[in-house]
Amino acid sequence: MQQLHAYWRMDYIEAPRYPAALKRPFTELPALGDDRAALIVHRTPLTYLLLNRFPYNPGHLLAVPFREVSDLEELTPAERADLMEEMTFAKRLLAATLRPDGFNLGFNLGSAAGGSIAHLHAHIVPRWNGDNNFMPVLGQTRVLPQSLEAAWERLSAAAAKLQPVKRAKRSKRK
Repeated sequence: MQQLHAYWRMDYIEAPRYPAALKRPFTELPALGDDRAALIVHRTPLTYLLLNRFPYNPGHLLAVPFREVSDLEELTPAERADLMEEMTFAKRLLAATLRPDGFNLGFNLGSAAGGSIAHLHAHIVPRWNGDNNFMPVLGQTRVLPQSLEAAWERLSAAAAKLQPVKRAKRSKRK
């Protein structure tokens, strides 16, 4: 039998999780007042980005509206636009810091689609050629090469320097 040594995993295993008292984490995490503890890397007036605590790949981000809704249709036009801008910013941020070969972006709407939290959120997952190795296929295990805390440090520092995409001004119809 071969052994897999991933010594860094102990830091992840022993790291404090967000408080068990949180019943609605996507509403309560931004109110903690500690973006590092909440793993929030960027905020806008209507949405925020945070690292997924159960990532598919390193750098897996979630774009979340502050207002708790369960479906895209419940967002105001301004919230929908801001959420899309935040997803675009997340893609630019990950491209600048992690240089992935591609991305998966999407929503899991409803429990049948894999949505485990009813609060609407978008996944921004960086992908690399060959990142799906034998571990998830045969061992039903994912190996992540970086701790969430190290990823937060890197992404939040880059987010502070990266400018949001400037929105095009709409022309007024006559």
